[in-house]
Amino acid sequence: MKIYDISKELFSAPVYPGDPAPSVETLLSKNKPYPDSCQLSRLTMGSHSSTHLDSPRHFNKNGRDVSEVDLYRCVGPCKVVQGKERISAKQVEEFLQDGTKRLLIKGKKTVISRECARAAVRYGLYCLGVEGMSIGYPDDEWGVHYELLSSNVVILESINLEKVKSGNYFLAAQPLKMSGLDGSPVRAILLDGMGG
Repeated sequence: MKIYDISKELFSAPVYPGDPAPSVETLLSKNKPYPDSCQLSRLTMGSHSSTHLDSPRHFNKNGRDVSEVDLYRCVGPCKVVQGKERISAKQVEEFLQDGTKRLLIKGKKTVISRECARAAVRYGLYCLGVEGMSIGYPDDEWGVHYELLSSNVVILESINLEKVKSGNYFLAAQPLKMSGLDGSPVRAILLDGMGG
């Protein structure tokens, strides 16, 4: 079994315009003239930093928060496909017609339209992931997110599929258990040899 780490490193990953950049402050240190008993840090970041999951709360104040996301949606067999900069609804249907429930799309500039999101919902998709910082067209990010999240389709953004070939894998991309939050960083991995 091979493990692919499809997460980006937190502090070096691009930051979405307007979001807070992750930072760290050392509170206790072993590297002082009179060292503390342990190392302890304070981490500050946005809820959508680096590789992360969007929960329905991100675009719907009454939607599920990250602690309420059904983990089955972000853990299980998945398919990785090669995308283009703009995916059509027909292509989404072709990707999903074999019963795929978790789909990751390769392509650093790949975005989807609201029509693509509706096609994904029609096919009962659980999870949709892209390599870019946002899944939707720049002029309709709200619409794409809303279509997916209002149907409890989990969104993974800023994944790294550079070393992953198209094919079937097993995905594990659980959010941290944080009540009330709209998103969460994830350490997303793919297992080769367990997909289907």
